[in-house]
Amino acid sequence: MELGIGIGWRPEIADAVEELPGIDWVEVVAENICPGHLPAALTRLRSRGTRIVPHGVSLGLGGADRPSAQRLTDLAERATALGAPLVTEHIAFVRAGGVLTASPQLEAGHLLPVPRTWDSLKVLCENVRIAQDSLPVPLALENIAALISWPGEELTEGQFLAELVERTGVGLLIDVANLHTNHVNRGENPATALDELPVEAIAYVHVAGGTERDGIWHDTHAHPVTEPILDILSDLRARVSPPGVLLERDDDFPAEEELAAELTTIRGRVAGQRGARGGEARAPEGPGARPRIAGAPARPHTAPVVHAPTESGSPDAREGVALSQAALLSALVAGTPSPEGFDSQRLRVQSRALAAKRADVVAKVAPELPEILGDGYRPAFLAYAKGRPMHAGYRRDALDFAEQLLVAGRPDDDNTRRLLTCWWEERAAAHPPRRGTRLVRAARAALVRR
Repeated sequence: MELGIGIGWRPEIADAVEELPGIDWVEVVAENICPGHLPAALTRLRSRGTRIVPHGVSLGLGGADRPSAQRLTDLAERATALGAPLVTEHIAFVRAGGVLTASPQLEAGHLLPVPRTWDSLKVLCENVRIAQDSLPVPLALENIAALISWPGEELTEGQFLAELVERTGVGLLIDVANLHTNHVNRGENPATALDELPVEAIAYVHVAGGTERDGIWHDTHAHPVTEPILDILSDLRARVSPPGVLLERDDDFPAEEELAAELTTIRGRVAGQRGARGGEARAPEGPGARPRIAGAPARPHTAPVVHAPTESGSPDAREGVALSQAALLSALVAGTPSPEGFDSQRLRVQSRALAAKRADVVAKVAPELPEILGDGYRPAFLAYAKGRPMHAGYRRDALDFAEQLLVAGRPDDDNTRRLLTCWWEERAAAHPPRRGTRLVRAARAALVRR
């Protein structure tokens, strides 16, 4: 299925996406759209024949639990509403705990890496088959970026993905920025991963920007795409002509001209122009990396044979995966000790990153909170997040944060505390307030501000 060149559709750049030349398709975050109330900009794109692919972020197919039937139903409805040719998700876990561990379920609010072990692979494959049976169109899964590595892994990333494809027939969404992230953060060579994975299974490719701080690469989707990431795209293109390539941008959106320029650069790399941005492109660096001949035909998958144990995955694989994932997530979001074998310093970095992302997303979900609290919002939220893991999504998190402040008699300013109280009461009531009630509260809040 040929998709061409696309861009991640976000409300903030909806107008620009409509005007950008040569956009063949777009990708939308599945959880951010409602099938019965599609944004007008998406409806216009679809009427022009632009393909739209829903990209899920909350299934957690790499988690120990079987995927939620309701989440799968929601994803299927979005695929149908958009007339999507396929849907995509991630090879990751996003929650842990619950029944399998007899502990409270914790939400990461982020995509976390699964251990590349045979037991983890068995659980992932079972979950993928459940998802495939529930969806009306093909499924493709994305490799993720990570700050941390699991101890005792039995497979490389390429081997893990190759086994997944072999056992389930699922497609691959290869994110070249994530390959670069894992090169910097975990010492994994992108060329080796490309050597080992079945490139013929690639449904499409992601390209995104990031930034390096203190020796750690942060996959921000808020910075320009860098040369090393483009070089990995060129290396992939030398092996296979990907059906589609998509530029992702999630924050700090640049002007339309800058987006157009990045797309032009990506088109050049896909066409085999290794110096598309100017100058001679460098091949990916690292042990075993080697240059590729641009435009070379796809090669058969020749990764070294990996033999699974005689009994591939133990009968209680889910329980073992559940316990290990719960221990890791608890260390990241609840401050429990680092599980044995993990780099505790890296876990602290990941923990801070998760808390910062929580603060950012809650500010978007409930923009009134930073407006009410001003400069005090972020330090107050980060202090709250240290001891209060997320259990039920970002909207509930916003309410719990406000409630915690109010129970503690904060903020200190009386007027600010009244505004926060009004905000919390309006959203925490058993039933949404009627329009008249909202108008009275808005008028009261306006008077308080004076």
